[in-house]
Amino acid sequence: MSKKPNILFFFTDDQRFDTIRALGNTDVQTPVLDRLVAEGTTFTHAHIPGGTSGAICMPSRAMLHTGRTLFHLDGAGQGIPNDHVMLGEHLQANGYRTWGTGKWHNGPASFARSFSDGAEIFFGGMDDHWNVPAFNHDPTGKYDSVLLQCPTPNQSNALKIRKGDHVTAGKHSSELFAEGAIDWLEKYDTDNPFFMYISFMAPHDPRTMPQKYLDMYDPEDIPLPENFMGGHPFDNGDLKVRDEVLEDFPRDPYKVRQHIAEYYAMITHLDAQMGRVIDTISACGMADNTIVVFAGDNGLAVGQHGLFGKQNMYEHSVRVPLIFSGPGVPAGQKRSAYVYLHDIFPTLCDLIGTTTPNSVEGTSLVSALNNGDEQVRDTLFSAYREWQRMVKDNRFKLIEYAVNGRRTTQLFDLKNDPLELHNLADDKAHASKVADLRETLFQWRDDWDDAKSEWGKTFWEAF
Repeated sequence: MSKKPNILFFFTDDQRFDTIRALGNTDVQTPVLDRLVAEGTTFTHAHIPGGTSGAICMPSRAMLHTGRTLFHLDGAGQGIPNDHVMLGEHLQANGYRTWGTGKWHNGPASFARSFSDGAEIFFGGMDDHWNVPAFNHDPTGKYDSVLLQCPTPNQSNALKIRKGDHVTAGKHSSELFAEGAIDWLEKYDTDNPFFMYISFMAPHDPRTMPQKYLDMYDPEDIPLPENFMGGHPFDNGDLKVRDEVLEDFPRDPYKVRQHIAEYYAMITHLDAQMGRVIDTISACGMADNTIVVFAGDNGLAVGQHGLFGKQNMYEHSVRVPLIFSGPGVPAGQKRSAYVYLHDIFPTLCDLIGTTTPNSVEGTSLVSALNNGDEQVRDTLFSAYREWQRMVKDNRFKLIEYAVNGRRTTQLFDLKNDPLELHNLADDKAHASKVADLRETLFQWRDDWDDAKSEWGKTFWEAF
């Protein structure tokens, strides 16, 4: 029997779906991702189901690694119960060496279950890209060392305690993680297939990167988003969350362009680091037997709709990039099927020819990989904490808000209004569509046990 394929999984932080040049954004440079698009299959309508924490990435990553839906996690994904089988854990049981690096936002215990090896492991949501508090792989799984820091020595002697056992001062996070992966690959000498998970902290703020990448993007040349607004038109429940106060209200057009330039510069830098890893795979003679997956944990507004973060239900925040490449994956293909990140787990199980654990709730995308007409789902659902719920079909999107006892409804025609600028909810001509999508929303609520969650109990009181 031939050896199972290796799996190389790149996961980025806050990278929106439309930040790849080969997919239509000519303002950004992504030569490595462009190559993956050419060599693999891109799901152009991959989504997240939202989040139950302002740190959207935490439940997003829990769903990715367990294949479970939003309200079937343990809380908001701070930890992962033993009966939720994890991707790395399952691959180990099927003969894989599993290696992880970078950001892990679901607790040390779940990382230890997932990976038999690793390096430069960061437990948390965000930090200084140039001084990452990281762990070497701990075979005991404890990861209990701490690093002391005096962050404001000119003002105070107060200490900050950070989890980690070392800091590589002056090394950017994207390079740190990529070089850890390269070092391990160059020394790999066993017959077992491997699962390598590289979880970048970029392009999450603080958006810093080597100067040469920033020099590639002049804010004056960056177009302002067509759906730019000085502020969101109404209270969506979380307008003062950390992401939203990165800039003042009303939003300044030049500052938005500057943020976008820095965002693109970080993406181009991490694109180059992915290229270094892929080149190493090739140099080691592993390319023909390695599945490559690229995805992001959530999107980001960066000025669209007057927002800066991802704590909303607009396309820029719930849609993410998703590319598969390698053995068993058609080359140069795009699929418009409605898919979620938690579909990746069962898809990889099918691609490597192993069973999918019963605890996984996602849907394998192998049929969609091989058949461009396969739509996977007719509708999609997403939620944000106790304030926002969304459902969409193949043309229209309904967003419902319940904030401080006040309900607001939006209906967008995504075919004619992809930037979600024209709310049709009060248009009598679309009353039946609002009613139909609301019924669909109720069905998703019931199927996913939303109303039983601590967030859903509050939200659905308004209905």
